[in-house]
Amino acid sequence: MYNEPKQWIWWAIPIGVVVAAGAALYFGRHQREPVAVATPVKTAPAPATPPAPPNYPIEPTETDKPLPTLADSDPAIQESLAEVFGRTLENFVVPKELIRHIVVTVDNLPRRKTAVTRWPLKPTAGKFTVNDGVELTLSEDNAARYAPLIKVIQGSDAVQIAAIYRRYYPLFQQAYVDLGYPNGYFNNRLIEVIDHLLATPELTGTVKLTQPSVFYTFADPTLEERSAGQKVLLRMGNANAAIVKLKLRELRREVAKQEG
Repeated sequence: MYNEPKQWIWWAIPIGVVVAAGAALYFGRHQREPVAVATPVKTAPAPATPPAPPNYPIEPTETDKPLPTLADSDPAIQESLAEVFGRTLENFVVPKELIRHIVVTVDNLPRRKTAVTRWPLKPTAGKFTVNDGVELTLSEDNAARYAPLIKVIQGSDAVQIAAIYRRYYPLFQQAYVDLGYPNGYFNNRLIEVIDHLLATPELTGTVKLTQPSVFYTFADPTLEERSAGQKVLLRMGNANAAIVKLKLRELRREVAKQEG
């Protein structure tokens, strides 16, 4: 664990009853056998067509300056991010293959495990701490480790972030296709992941841990079974998670203009 909208619904119509009748047969001395009548059989209803997934089209921002290639996009995207977050973001971002790493991380957040080596952010500073008493519990001191990054997130402008995203969207889409989704649409996946993260519960009371090996795990299996993304929000504490969720909601409003 630790190392430190509206959907169209189509309904199928059941097929009517088909009845087959048998004919009279004569055997031997032309004795008439009872007419064999087939038992009425109802055909199974056709399976319902699954709801069409929501579609959230993004219109890339048009500018006079052409986009760089995905392979050469790091300087440009870093400069754009600096305009929103300031140079303090350099303390947190891994400045290599940034768009590809963002796409991989977003796609992996709802899964149990993520490719940590491809995270776009540097590891959180400080040491993960526990209360080592009669029972191992999550220390509230861990929340302070996230304070510098939370401050940057809280002070950011979702409208500006969305503008950068739209500007470079063709590169995000290319990275998503390259990831193995030739028919996928990255913005749809982004909204899906945001909704997944927003569904992360708040922790109440003492959070018990176990240490079956080197790493700590949640003692509560319902917490331990949650996705990598939700666990990040859980372990940063309710107050920090609330700030992140607020910014996610703001960003969602900017990029989730659903197709009618």
